[in-house]
Amino acid sequence: MNLNPRYVLQLLEQKGILDHKKAESIEYESIKNNIPIDQYLFKHTTLDKKDILSTISSLLKVTYVDIATSAVDPQALGFVSEFMARKYNIVPVRYDGQTETITIATTDPFDISVSDFLSRKTGKKIILALGYADDIRKTIDLAYSQSLTPEIKEALKEAQATHLIKQPQSAGAVIKEAPISKIVSTILEFAVKSRASDIHIEPEELRTRVRYRVDGILQDKLTLPRGIHDAIVSRIKILSEMKIDEKRIPQDGRFYFKMGEEEDDLRISTLPTVNGEKVVLRLLKKTGGMPSLNELGLRGSPLKNLEESILKTYGIVLVTGPTGSGKTTTLYSILSMLNKPSVNILTLEDPVEYKIPGINQVQINIQAGLTFATGLRAFLRQDPNIILVGEIRDKDTTQLTIQAALTGHLVFSTLHTNDAATAIPRLIDLGGEPFLIASVLNASLAQRIVRKICHYCKRIYEPSEELQKNIKLVLGSLLPKPYTEDKPIQLTKGEGCDECNQTGYLGRMAIFEVLKISHSINTMILKQASSKEINEQAKKEGMITIKQDGYLKALDGMTTVEEILRVAEI
Repeated sequence: MNLNPRYVLQLLEQKGILDHKKAESIEYESIKNNIPIDQYLFKHTTLDKKDILSTISSLLKVTYVDIATSAVDPQALGFVSEFMARKYNIVPVRYDGQTETITIATTDPFDISVSDFLSRKTGKKIILALGYADDIRKTIDLAYSQSLTPEIKEALKEAQATHLIKQPQSAGAVIKEAPISKIVSTILEFAVKSRASDIHIEPEELRTRVRYRVDGILQDKLTLPRGIHDAIVSRIKILSEMKIDEKRIPQDGRFYFKMGEEEDDLRISTLPTVNGEKVVLRLLKKTGGMPSLNELGLRGSPLKNLEESILKTYGIVLVTGPTGSGKTTTLYSILSMLNKPSVNILTLEDPVEYKIPGINQVQINIQAGLTFATGLRAFLRQDPNIILVGEIRDKDTTQLTIQAALTGHLVFSTLHTNDAATAIPRLIDLGGEPFLIASVLNASLAQRIVRKICHYCKRIYEPSEELQKNIKLVLGSLLPKPYTEDKPIQLTKGEGCDECNQTGYLGRMAIFEVLKISHSINTMILKQASSKEINEQAKKEGMITIKQDGYLKALDGMTTVEEILRVAEI
C-alpha cells in the first residue's frame, strides 16, 4: 500500500489521536529513515494499532477488521486451507451464506490477484479487509491448530451434507443427529481446556455467536451458521432435562460433563431474545477440591485478622462485594477449613454451587415457601455450630442472623456493598439494631477478583513517573523498603503467548480488605457513624484497603496495576 504520510497524520490529528507537533515529528522521521508511514506508526510509536488501522481504512475507503477480538468462523476457514492462508498471509474472518461472501483479513486489501485466485478457488464472492499483520499471523496459528475449529468444521460439513443447516428438521429428529451432538460436545470440551467459567451461545440475525468467559473476561471464540442454532439449543435442553418445545419463557437446568479425569457440574439458563433463545452454561468444577485462603490471595495481616474472627465460637462474619467477585468461593474455603466431625455446619444457599462432603447444604425454594428467613428459623432447631446464610436481603433475614449469632452460633453471610465498612450501615438499613450488631459482628471482608500475570511470558518494566507517584501515594507507609529510598518502582506484565491466548494473563486471584471490629469501631457502630468515618478509623488501626492490597500484589509481580484499577477503583 502506498500511503501519503501527510494524509494519514492529518486524519489522526482530526481524530484527536495526535497533536500537530508530534505529527510533524513522525512525518520527518518516517521520510528521513525511508520507512512507510504505517510501519513507522506500528513500530516506532505508542499509538493503539486499532486507531492506526481504522484511520488507514477510512482513508483508503476499505473495510477494517480487528482480528484479535473477532470470533473464529469455522465455515469461512473451511474454504481456505492453512497452506493458502500462510502463503498469502490472510485469514478468513466470516462467511455470509445468504450472499455467499467470504470476508478475508489481509495487509493489502487492494491485491486483486489474491482476490481473483480465491474467488476462482472457492466459487464465492471475496471481500478483502484490512488487518494487522501480527494479528493475522497469530490467528493463523491459533485458528488452524486449536482443537475447537477443525472438529466443528468437520461436524458442519456433515451437517451440510445431511441438509441440517439449510432445512432444519423437527427438534426431536435434530438432537439425535451426530453432527449437532458433536458440535455441542466440542464446545464443552474447549471450554474445559481453556479454563472457561461460562459459555454464552447467542443468536444473532445471520449467525450464532459463541463466547467464553476466561479469567473473568468474555472472549469471542466461534461463530456458527444461524440455521443450526435451534438444534444446538434443543440438544442442550435435552441434556439438562428442560422442555424442548417451551421457547417463550426462561428455563433453568443442569447436567454433568466429564472429560478425562475432570468432571464439571453445568448450570444452564435459557432466555428468549428477539433473535431466538440465548443459552448460558456455567461450569462448576467437581474435582480439584477447595482452594485454601492463602491460595485465594489472603496473606499477612488481612489473613491473620480473618482467621482470628472465624475461630471464635459465635458472632457474624460478612463477605461483601459485587456479583462475581468470588464471595461464595471464599466462604466455601472458610467452611472447608472449619469442617470437622465434631462440628455441625448448615448452609442455606440460592443456589448450592458446590457440594462439600460433611456439610448439610440446603437450597432455597421460594415456590415451596423455603426462603432465607424460613430456612434460618428451621436451622435454629437443628443444633448447628456454624451457619452459612447465602445472602442477607431483607429485615427478617437480618434479624434472624443476628439472633442466631446472639444465641451462640457462628454465622457467615454475604452482602452487596463496595467495601467492608459499608456493610455496617447496610445492616442497620436492613433492620439490625446498632447495639446488637456491635455485640455480634466479628469482621467484615470485602473482595474483588483480578487476573494473574501469565508466568510463561511475564517481564519486568518501569512504569511512568505519574503511576509511580500514585502507587507511593496509595501505599504510603506500606510501600516496601527498597522503593522508599528513591529507587524506581518496577512492575511486571505479560507480553502475551500461546499459553495465555495472547492476553498476558493466566488464572485468577482475589484482592481483599478485612475490617476487624475493634473497641473503637464498636463505639462508632453504636453511634451509627457513616461508612466513611468507620473506614478512616479502620485504616488508622492498620486495615489494608482493597486498592492497597492490589498494589502490593502488583509490586510482587502477581497482577498488574491495570487489573487493580479495573476492579477496585471505587
